[in-house]
Amino acid sequence: MKTVRLFLYSIIYTLVWSLNSCNINPKKLLTYDTVDYTTLPSNKAPFRNFLGINGFEWDFIDSTNHVSAKKYGLIKSFDRFRHYLDWERIEPQEGIFRFDHSPDGGWSYDEIYKRCAEDSLTMLVTLQIAPKWLIDTYPESERQRDVSLLPYGKSRLDPLSYIAQAKAAFQLTARYGRNKRVNPKLIHVKNKQNRPRIGLGYVKYVECGNEPDKWWKGPSAQQSAEEYAANLSAFYDGHKGTLGKDVGVKTADPSMQVVMGGMAKPDVDFLKKIVAWCRKNRGFKPDGQVDLCFDIINYHNYSNKNEKIALAPELSNLKHIAMDFIETSKNVGNNLDIWVTETGYDLNQGSFQAAFPIGNKPVEEVQADWAIRTSLLYSRLGIKSVFFYMLNDVSRESPVQYASAGFLENDQRRPAANYFNQVKELLGNYHYIQTLNNDPLVDLYQNDQQEKIYVLLCPSQTGAKKDYMLQLGTTKKFTRFTLQPHQKHMAYETSSTKGPSLAITVTETPIFIKLDGSASKK
Repeated sequence: MKTVRLFLYSIIYTLVWSLNSCNINPKKLLTYDTVDYTTLPSNKAPFRNFLGINGFEWDFIDSTNHVSAKKYGLIKSFDRFRHYLDWERIEPQEGIFRFDHSPDGGWSYDEIYKRCAEDSLTMLVTLQIAPKWLIDTYPESERQRDVSLLPYGKSRLDPLSYIAQAKAAFQLTARYGRNKRVNPKLIHVKNKQNRPRIGLGYVKYVECGNEPDKWWKGPSAQQSAEEYAANLSAFYDGHKGTLGKDVGVKTADPSMQVVMGGMAKPDVDFLKKIVAWCRKNRGFKPDGQVDLCFDIINYHNYSNKNEKIALAPELSNLKHIAMDFIETSKNVGNNLDIWVTETGYDLNQGSFQAAFPIGNKPVEEVQADWAIRTSLLYSRLGIKSVFFYMLNDVSRESPVQYASAGFLENDQRRPAANYFNQVKELLGNYHYIQTLNNDPLVDLYQNDQQEKIYVLLCPSQTGAKKDYMLQLGTTKKFTRFTLQPHQKHMAYETSSTKGPSLAITVTETPIFIKLDGSASKK
């Protein structure tokens, strides 16, 4: 999670920005190091999977600690929510768990997760941050919020050292997973109001910590790949069931999907070392595959040039890193799905990760353009899900990277949130088929009813416009959908052509052409 590191290097980065910003010309960074997208295979993941957001439980609740209708309505602009769940909030005392704080005037995770499940808003629960009772095992000079999730002095390479977190993962999964046959005697709740509730079915994905490679927090927080693999093995299934009957996610519910903690540095070597540890310490499955202790590969990446200036997604290393991870998954990672659970752009112009105004387009609209284009890029490349950092700013006034990356402001949607809501409505149930042209980019999407939508955009950051002739075949009727930065829904217009092609002026804001002529009635 970026919040805990936002101000750590604020003075350094402010100085670096002041020394370098006057020498940076965005137009000089525009080497369009292209991938030939027309050769890529289709991606079966529906586009709604690429419209995720990061946030906290308080993003849902009102002053009475219940789900706020207004806040929840804004969250529904997205398809999925990555919830930063601090471990201590479900285990305030070692071995005693609680998930419903409402009897004491607090919030209820039951209420939040149930509401999301009822509306098919996918929840990824990231169980992170050591509780105070574990932090207190460290010497006072080494105590910090981000210590690795094991008691002080324990072997960082032994899965047994991580048994406390793995037991918490069992309790979390037993409650919110789909297995109703968990032995109630294994459930430990604080009082009768928190009576054992088993197999509620509200959550499908659980993540083991966050950014385990957090080098900026020092050796007590940073894990090597091998250390994190040991952590994951305990978390996943109690190190193949050897740590006890109430340890690990899969022990509680084999159908729950375990997402590896998002790597802060998107390094395929880190992934390869985890796989190698699994090969050595977990062995092989009956089908000959390595017995991995995760179901989904996960990393973080932000589009910029050497941490000096943000770049539109197509102009940075996002695409090459994604392709490296996909290739690594095919070669050594059992071809598991890959998620990107943190990416995005700031608004404060003091941050190197800030989008910037282009021509007459304000920074909020450029942020919106680049965010939806990031989703389109990852869909095109074959990533399976994307979550953006994050729902609300830490501080719009802060120049520190990631502090002003929010999609909402004062409980109102910024253009980026409006774009996500609009694209979710139109393209959410469609999946990527192919790219027909590289510049401008022309992508074809299709749903299960074989209806087609073309998405067209200029992959640049100069305010470019290009003319393109879209071939419609025998279809004469089409609907043009246009993103609206300050509206909840897209604008659209249905028209007909006289010939087999349609002349379109393409800009850096994606436009959408639906061939069947049917438009949303909203």
